[in-house]
Amino acid sequence: MDLSQLLNGKGLTELAIEGAKWTLAADGLFLLLTILAFVLGWAWRFRLVGVTAFTIVVAAGLFGFGLSLRERPRIEGAAPYQLVYDTGATLATIAVSPDLPAEVLVATLKQAAIDLYSPGRVGGKPSLTIRARSVTHPEDGVSKLQYLGQIERSLTVRIDENPKITLF
Repeated sequence: MDLSQLLNGKGLTELAIEGAKWTLAADGLFLLLTILAFVLGWAWRFRLVGVTAFTIVVAAGLFGFGLSLRERPRIEGAAPYQLVYDTGATLATIAVSPDLPAEVLVATLKQAAIDLYSPGRVGGKPSLTIRARSVTHPEDGVSKLQYLGQIERSLTVRIDENPKITLF
């Protein structure tokens, strides 16, 4: 359970759950040692009670952390983007490079749809619309806002298999 495992593809969820298992195993040993300390009347037996209890809390925290972590999938070929506008409800806008090929733009829109999905979004319609835009400079001192495409995904299901993608 080290950084090389994380870099070799083992996710944080698996590492946290594995850490909880090892911590529980250590806690079992501490529990046996605590019982032995009480039977033999060791002076530091109450310290072992604290260590055992603390180890249980650490194991429960690691287990909870492992369950709550949700790693988002990565779309192959997606370009980096910046979130420039988000209502927190049903509309968001991302900024991308103006010279993206169509397949990279589609992948980037799909990645943004995964990243920005939240079941807590509320609004008038049950879908999230994400628009991709860029700023071009046709001449000195002039900036032109250009929408490149948009994706509309459902807010009622976590994994939307059929988002509606429109390229402009």
